[in-house]
Amino acid sequence: MKLNCDMGEGYGSWEIGMDQDVMPWVNQANIACGFHAGDPDVMVRTIKLAKLHNVQIGAHPGYNDKQGFGRRSIQHSYAQITHLVCYQVAALEALCRLQGTQLEYVKPHGALYSDMMLDVKIFMAIANAITSFGYPLKLMILARPDLQKYQDIANQMGIELILEAFADRAYDDSGHLAHRSQPGAVLSDAELIKSQVKQLLDRQTVNTISGRELQLKVDSICVHGDNHSAILMIKQLHQLLSVA
Repeated sequence: MKLNCDMGEGYGSWEIGMDQDVMPWVNQANIACGFHAGDPDVMVRTIKLAKLHNVQIGAHPGYNDKQGFGRRSIQHSYAQITHLVCYQVAALEALCRLQGTQLEYVKPHGALYSDMMLDVKIFMAIANAITSFGYPLKLMILARPDLQKYQDIANQMGIELILEAFADRAYDDSGHLAHRSQPGAVLSDAELIKSQVKQLLDRQTVNTISGRELQLKVDSICVHGDNHSAILMIKQLHQLLSVA
């Protein structure tokens, strides 16, 4: 099981996150592609950092919404979703080539990620974008108990899925992430976060907000590294996964 983290989320002189401190402790870097966050220079700096630490590079495309940090759904046709993702992934891919490295997967960001997990047609639109690149890009999606339709489509399109769980987010009974506005949706207690990850490792399950236990098949765990205490937590999770 791998650790992944959202990175490259600064813009111009505005910095967010602690990418230099996080990168040595994760396996996969989800790099913002300029729409919800990031710009070409930030993207290149993050690519170089990932290359230095031998971290897999993923594109993190989102809705064109810097003001809302990509966390607001924006109405698009399915064709527009495909174009939106192609545009951003191609930008990061070109910058990866410029730095002598390769893009390996795509993980939609924020509201686009949530919408993909609610509407299988949005998932198909994103998958269409990925297949246009002519080499096997993987697609990271939310690990849930009811993914057979998503898996069938991915198999038909020749796309390998990376199933993701979250270290610091609570789940509802359907296996979706609890909405951020809901009390307890974001876990901040270090022991709770470690307990959730350990449960995923030991039993391949997660407890929902209501107390239900859900079985999940997980390939990668998302962590967030935007403060010093988060960095310490990521180091501990890295050690936990290494031992496992």
